Amino acid sequence: MLTLKLLRENPEFVIEKLAVKNFDAKEIVEKINVLDQNRRALQLELDTCLSEQKKKAAQIGDLMKEGRRDEAEAVKAEVAALKARSSEIEAKSQENNSELDSLVVLLPNLPCDMVPEGKTAEDNVVVKTGNEIPELGENALPHWELAKKYDIIDFDLGVKLTGAGFPVYKGKGARLQRALINYFLDINTEAGYLEVEPPVMVNEASGFGTGQLPDKEGQMYHATADNFYLVPTAEVPVTNIYRDVILGNNDFPVKMTAYTPCFRREAGSYGKDVRGLNRLHQFDKVEIVRIEKPEDSYAALDDMVAHVENIVKSLGLPYRILRLCGGDMSFTSAITYDFEVYSAAQGRWLEISSVSNFESYQANRLKLRYKDADGKTQLAHTLNGSSLALPRVVAALLENNQKGDCIEIPEALRPYTGFDCID
Repeated sequence: MLTLKLLRENPEFVIEKLAVKNFDAKEIVEKINVLDQNRRALQLELDTCLSEQKKKAAQIGDLMKEGRRDEAEAVKAEVAALKARSSEIEAKSQENNSELDSLVVLLPNLPCDMVPEGKTAEDNVVVKTGNEIPELGENALPHWELAKKYDIIDFDLGVKLTGAGFPVYKGKGARLQRALINYFLDINTEAGYLEVEPPVMVNEASGFGTGQLPDKEGQMYHATADNFYLVPTAEVPVTNIYRDVILGNNDFPVKMTAYTPCFRREAGSYGKDVRGLNRLHQFDKVEIVRIEKPEDSYAALDDMVAHVENIVKSLGLPYRILRLCGGDMSFTSAITYDFEVYSAAQGRWLEISSVSNFESYQANRLKLRYKDADGKTQLAHTLNGSSLALPRVVAALLENNQKGDCIEIPEALRPYTGFDCID
């Protein structure tokens, strides 16, 4: 959430920066500043009214002591009128502020200066590539056929139990899932991230704090009876651990990692590009979250990108790192790097991770602050990244490592799987 101070003092800057995200903010920013002026004027009027009310209330006692009852009664009438006026101002103020709040949350985060201009994924910038793309034979199979051949993932059974997008992992397929989760968590904790196991349902305040609400409610599964939301990512509950918290100057960095199943409705998802594991309604993901001082957050972002790259490298998967253009970025992000791995049997790149710096945008919504060295209260910066999302990692591992009569397991994973191949 953008601060009213920024919107009031630099409206043209906000409008210009949000244009990089292909968001026309002019009308909303103008309305916000009118409502902000009203807010301050109403508050001043209310303060004046309450001050006068307090002053006159004190006069009543003095007049009564002096036996000037008629004058006291007249002042009582004035106080009653001031109370009525105060109530009117408070009602106007609440209505004005409610409209103001509803507009402020409609504005996305500002992109940082490193974000390239562009409207679609085609405008993203490739900043790095790594590992070689394997050459598969003519009989190479996509992962959904490999899953059936080796009986490790049952998509039809998932449809029977729930619906499309909810696969059932079996045998070595289930073991591979567990191995990847444990491997990712171990690497993260070795890098200093504290492992936490959060709930997989969150309340509305948590969804608002990280920016999923009100922007993405249509993409989230909603348990309406209790007004809880199934998490679309561990970022939501983990970051919200620090909602309404004031950190000390020496409490940084805050580094956390968590595994959760993730739930996304992904309305309108269909076609060959979402077949198999390419897009699911339920999937497993390990997340890393950091909370930093503003001056340290971009060094932390670089560290997170390097950390995720090392994980991908260790799996032997061909990868590329993209810096997202303004039009392809999320609502809350100031800058995002996407990791993609190459799916050799499908002949396409698959996204497996996003690493983002949100600067103070989430912290403002979360009221996540810290006391700096001078004792002043400041907004912290929040960051998060997937390390990693499992489905497309599994898809690429199966396809790229098929050897005709088996699927080889990367050496780094073998201590976790307990087997060298799927046959």
